[in-house]
Amino acid sequence: MELKPVDLTTIDAVLLDMDGTLVDSDAAVERAWRAWAGEHGIEPAAALAISTGCTSEHTVRRLLPHLDDAAVAVSAARELELQYDDLSDVTPATGAHELVAVLERLCLPWAVVTSADVRLATARLGAARITAPLLVTAEDVAHSKPDPQGYLQAAEQLGVTPGRCLVVEDAEPGLAAGRAAGAMTAALKGLTGDVCLDNLGQLATLLTDAAGGPRV
Repeated sequence: MELKPVDLTTIDAVLLDMDGTLVDSDAAVERAWRAWAGEHGIEPAAALAISTGCTSEHTVRRLLPHLDDAAVAVSAARELELQYDDLSDVTPATGAHELVAVLERLCLPWAVVTSADVRLATARLGAARITAPLLVTAEDVAHSKPDPQGYLQAAEQLGVTPGRCLVVEDAEPGLAAGRAAGAMTAALKGLTGDVCLDNLGQLATLLTDAAGGPRV
């Protein structure tokens, strides 16, 4: 994929989604939703089509609109339970460690903003051997992606203006959240953003080139 030329010299922080972006957990996510769908007599494809980038509760509410809030919470908890210990093939995404090393070398603040809860996020980041300096999870916000709250909160906690942040995502709800926050977006998996990436290693190269050397 040819990279779209953009000015990254104005970026003061990088905000990364977790699943499918920083961590390769697609297979584990799919297994959980397939198992959950089977328990509810739902076509797995229907769950997989709308679950990417959203909280389990949001997806359950869409798939089972007849449930009240308490039942939605129970069903979403069951879906998450299927994911917590399924870490055997959870790995860092291509270029993830390279990108983290560049962010640290450039002294560029960064955070992970995920629709997962803190237990799942901690487990998957640990499996990928990634330690985030700031982690914003579904439990930290009232509204999940595509609402911008998570990205706005991360920017505020980092002390950076949202418009000077780069949001890195692999799903449309996350890209919409980034745009709504006023951030520049970097898109993976063939999606459209201000920057289009095949992998995070490309972003590491772009940020290094934009910095023109180590930041001080």
